[in-house]
Amino acid sequence: MDFGLSYTEEQEGFREEVRSWIEKNIDEDMKMPMAPKDASKDMYWYWRNKHKDLAKKGWLFPTYPKEYGGGGLTGDHETIIEEEFAKANAPRGFSSGTVLATLMVWGTEEQKQQFLKPLLTGDKVTWNKLTEPKGGADVANYQGRAVRDGDDWLLTGSQVFIGDDEDAEIMGGPMLTDPDAPRHRNLGYFIIDIPSEGLEIKELDLLVRRRKRAIFMDNVRVSGDHLIGGDHQGWQVVGTHLEIEHGGGGRAFPRDDAVDELLSFIKETKHNGGTLGEDPVVQQLAMGAIAEAHVQVLLAKRTHWMYQNKQQIRHEGNLSNVHGRESGLRNAMRVREVMGPYAFLGTEEPIAPHGGNQEYRQRDAAGQRHAGGSTNIAKVILARRIGISRTQERAAPTPSTATNQST
Repeated sequence: MDFGLSYTEEQEGFREEVRSWIEKNIDEDMKMPMAPKDASKDMYWYWRNKHKDLAKKGWLFPTYPKEYGGGGLTGDHETIIEEEFAKANAPRGFSSGTVLATLMVWGTEEQKQQFLKPLLTGDKVTWNKLTEPKGGADVANYQGRAVRDGDDWLLTGSQVFIGDDEDAEIMGGPMLTDPDAPRHRNLGYFIIDIPSEGLEIKELDLLVRRRKRAIFMDNVRVSGDHLIGGDHQGWQVVGTHLEIEHGGGGRAFPRDDAVDELLSFIKETKHNGGTLGEDPVVQQLAMGAIAEAHVQVLLAKRTHWMYQNKQQIRHEGNLSNVHGRESGLRNAMRVREVMGPYAFLGTEEPIAPHGGNQEYRQRDAAGQRHAGGSTNIAKVILARRIGISRTQERAAPTPSTATNQST
């Protein structure tokens, strides 16, 4: 059975256009390293400027509407763009897609112009703001307070694991607006400017070598137009945020470089007068890794196809999320079994296979068990979606399935 994606002549022509643009416009020494912390500030700002150029072509966020700075293109266009930029090690955007989707669904027209448009045009970057130190993944138990002060709000609280590898100008997430209201009716979702008076940001030194931060807010003042949705509607708004984070949009071009490089390693490594790939045990481990990687690609692409075709997504994104977390960890174990100590040689080691990429991925795979909520929470959500839990739930609205919720 052929699971390959066939492209039309017109689509292949578009691919040549994308490939040609990359060759002409991207400096080889500015292509991003595997470990995000190895990227320099010069690289970051180089790409911030390139992303503005991409936005003008409609390639930064190709499927978002043109009137807000998107490309107005199809999912097929996005797939081709993703493919070619991934092959070139070229990042195609730094903003959190979860916040973009939330603004698209819940923002008023004025808020879309104020917050969404500069993100889609590459003029600003956003982080998502979720995890509290004491609450972990229990977003419904938020303790950070938002207190009304005239037409403004004063925000006080702290979060951890905020941001990604880049700096940002705004961030979005919930705050407790009414401690006396019932759970799920006591939150508001706010956009917060960076920097702001009373906002302190500190870098976290984490195993995965990604740039994450702890933030501390002490009466950070935001105007009323920074509240997305109603002041008791934050749980419903953050539902869209979490739907995308948990795989609800799928992936246009998922890939598994760890498995590709594992195969390269076993083909090239000499062993017992032949290659490592001739060992039957290694063959079995490699085939297990290939099978799991292909399943994950199919699950993510299926969800992306459904999302772009505005089909109702029920459990599909969550299935991809759970499988990706667990298969990624299993494949990291297979890499260790096959490569042995070579899997732990980092980017600074001259004899590290593939520039030390596998060592970085070993740490990253462990961290993904907890990123975007724990794997246990992901399993609970999946159980609710497929009807085997005591409670059931439907997918939250996304830009694919909802009209504007603020009207």
